Amino acid sequence: MHPPFAICRDGEPVPESLEGALAAIGNFDGVHRGHQHLLKMTLDSGRPAAVVTFEPHPRTFFQPDRPLFRLTPEPVKLKIFSRLGLAGVFQRRFNGSLAALTAAGFVDLLAHDLRLSGVVIGHDFHFGRSREGNPARMAELCRERGLDCLVAPAIVEGTEPVSSSAIRSALEAGDIAAANRLLGFRWFVQAEVRHGDKRGRVLGYPTANMRLASDCRLRHGIYAVRASVGGRPVDGVANFGRRPTFDNGAPLLEVHLFDFAGDLYGQTLDVEFIGWIRGEERFDSVEALIAQMDRDSVKAKRMLAEDKTVSMIG
Repeated sequence: MHPPFAICRDGEPVPESLEGALAAIGNFDGVHRGHQHLLKMTLDSGRPAAVVTFEPHPRTFFQPDRPLFRLTPEPVKLKIFSRLGLAGVFQRRFNGSLAALTAAGFVDLLAHDLRLSGVVIGHDFHFGRSREGNPARMAELCRERGLDCLVAPAIVEGTEPVSSSAIRSALEAGDIAAANRLLGFRWFVQAEVRHGDKRGRVLGYPTANMRLASDCRLRHGIYAVRASVGGRPVDGVANFGRRPTFDNGAPLLEVHLFDFAGDLYGQTLDVEFIGWIRGEERFDSVEALIAQMDRDSVKAKRMLAEDKTVSMIG
């Protein structure tokens, strides 16, 4: 029986299950196919497999006035790491002290504070003050400290490397198929179900209403989705947007679950996005809206029946 997934944050002792770990290092926003290649290298080593990652995202630290569309906020990212079979994660707070570490000082942290036996990094990894370190420098510093250093190649889709930026662009365009292909699994969000105006009940489409992060740049529109309710997958159709037919308010994710009846208020749901159906529209009448929602539901059910992608929430 494997020990439970361990999370070691700043100032905490290294758990016994992570002693001598081989750790992949990075931000891992999205935990996409390129990231997964690094993680597989740690898992194949025969040693405890871990990740060294950072909160907040370093770009948020250096550019606080420039919102970053996080593909996988911390709870989502940790869930994916656990599902992939890692022993645990070393989560370091990215602050001024960490940013000021030299390349050598950063590797000292890995060797002495985290007690790693080695690291796995990407081909374009930079580290240390002013990004002074590169893969060649990491290999040199690790060798001096008795650590292994493995460098992973780029994972390419077509002619372009798989990247978090490419996935963000796909989601901003509503291209769920492309985003999920680059991720290697269905992109999902995690949020608490809140009370709304109950309008969906009147329309015959009761919804679970959730506020996504303010930095979420997902295209407004209608999607085929699948939610995990009590550990059971439930198919549905969702609107993410401002509801222009009614109030044009703050963006809200409204999920209608097929063949489900129950009280979800206060529960945190994982909702996977399976396919794009259409953009958000304003309708001249409630009757026209309901007729379109009926058509959307038919299309969503067809997409869900045909879907073969991998789930990270089951």
